[in-house]
Amino acid sequence: MVKKEMIAMLLAGGQGSRLGVLTSKVAKPAVAFGGKYRIIDFPLSNCINSGIDTVGVLTQYQPLRLNTHIGIGIPWDLDRNVGGVTVLPPYEKVGKAEWYTGTANAIYQNLAYMESFNPEYVLILSGDHIYKMDYEVMLDYHKAHKADVSIAVMPVPQEEASRFGIVVTNENGRILEFQEKPEHPKSNLASMGIYIFSWKVLKEALLTLKDQRNCDFGKHVIPYCHEKGQTLVAYEYNGYWKDVGTLGSYWEANMELIDIIPEFNLYEEFWKIYTKNDILPPQYVAEDSVVERCLVGDGSEIYGEVYNSVIGCGVVIEKGAVVRDSILMQNVVIREGAVVERGIIAENSVIGARTQLGIGEERPNRVKPSVYAFGLAVVGEDTVIPPDVRIGKNTAVTGKTLPEDYPDGVLESGETLDKAGDVQ
Repeated sequence: MVKKEMIAMLLAGGQGSRLGVLTSKVAKPAVAFGGKYRIIDFPLSNCINSGIDTVGVLTQYQPLRLNTHIGIGIPWDLDRNVGGVTVLPPYEKVGKAEWYTGTANAIYQNLAYMESFNPEYVLILSGDHIYKMDYEVMLDYHKAHKADVSIAVMPVPQEEASRFGIVVTNENGRILEFQEKPEHPKSNLASMGIYIFSWKVLKEALLTLKDQRNCDFGKHVIPYCHEKGQTLVAYEYNGYWKDVGTLGSYWEANMELIDIIPEFNLYEEFWKIYTKNDILPPQYVAEDSVVERCLVGDGSEIYGEVYNSVIGCGVVIEKGAVVRDSILMQNVVIREGAVVERGIIAENSVIGARTQLGIGEERPNRVKPSVYAFGLAVVGEDTVIPPDVRIGKNTAVTGKTLPEDYPDGVLESGETLDKAGDVQ
């Protein structure tokens, strides 16, 4: 029987609806980040850098691109005969097919997978956070405290604490109380959704709670273990950690990569971030182009001006085009004379010549004011925007649009144009 000390279960089935059209065709963990990566590269790289060589990736919503990206795990050195990376979609059982209905239910449905490695510990991770963490150090902490469950926590500003699951601890780090998004938080230690369970404890909890509807770690499993009197400890993490769950935090996290001294450094030798790299020619920057404070992916061609932006692989920015404070994902084309301000443009989209994106006064979005906000103009993947149109802020455009879709050549701030049936 194979025996692994610790295996990781990576929850990557999330839809990420607060990212709007960016996740209409792709699961949130597969969304592009930082020019050449996808969000899931960060927890996967953390695993291999922490010496964890067995990772189950639980997929559900729009898994195709995620599956293709992960493949057999070669970029992360996870193509192993024993262990390695395994994609675990929901599957049909005898008599019934079951979707994953909650984070813990997804793990429960893969008990047989975990059992096959006979692990001592199971690490539960989310596939949609940007951070670097050595899980080995957390495991040492778990063992030193003789814990049944360790929860990674990080201090957050007290006024934001009600957005998170909050833990209250004693001076030894033992968890006394767990509050799920409390109105009046008793501490500012927020759960990061990263857990280490001793295998026997996890298995017993999942079997006991198997009939719980939408069974979830924060709402059900952790409180259950706490009530049973098991030892729960908080492992405090003080590094960089970003939940890129909204368009604002996604844009911000990308922009932080181009700070003079980035808080989150992609260039560290000892903690590399691995990804699936396509074989692309080098980037080309034309003689009379301007590129200031940018990340530029391989295979990109820049003939215009780009300031303070994250440019993916295979992007073309034509002569006279100006891009500012924006994120362009792979294979985007910005035609001559177009201007993009604070835009997030998803893969394979074309912005027509002389079109202006992200201009004018800011107004709340009429359809999804909480999603399409932050003064951004968001373009879904495979979108075509015709020449000579003007598009305002807090807008979303998706699909192959035509000049007649823009009355007087304008899409006002706060409006949404959906020609692909993608706006969520």
